[in-house]
Amino acid sequence: MNAENKVGVRISAYREKLGMSIADLAERSSVSEIAIAALESGETLPAIGPLTRIARALGQRLGTFMDDQFKPDPIVVRAGEKSLSLAAGKPDRHMDPIRVVLPANASHDPVSFEGEAFVVCFDGEVELIYGGERTVLEPGDSAFFNSIVKHTWRAIGGKPATVYAVIYQPA
Repeated sequence: MNAENKVGVRISAYREKLGMSIADLAERSSVSEIAIAALESGETLPAIGPLTRIARALGQRLGTFMDDQFKPDPIVVRAGEKSLSLAAGKPDRHMDPIRVVLPANASHDPVSFEGEAFVVCFDGEVELIYGGERTVLEPGDSAFFNSIVKHTWRAIGGKPATVYAVIYQPA
């Protein structure tokens, strides 16, 4: 396992604690067994959609898999730090701020989950598909939406893009 990636170890630990097999988790989360095995072994880092589905299937909030340990407020993440979670170390939070670098033209399956999301395009161009509607976000643009509606995003224009998102999922 990659020492930088503790997500897979946490997924495996919660899955095993619940007495679930990888096949059980795949069925409950709609994430393939192959993808879950790759996450648990540390071969890959998860995209936010599959990680959200896995967290929900395990009865956990998204941040459970991204936190390292408690840090006192304020939580500061510097621009050069490679971190998906922008609140790692804050276990009592009610929302999950994340930074996502979207590879050029890579697509992700639509997701939905109970809660809300706020997304800001930092650089590049991002296509947000919400329900059946397509919206292009450029640097500085934002979107706020009910995340129960199926949605996905991807970088467009042949270049990667960075988004900052705040996800709220009720307990």
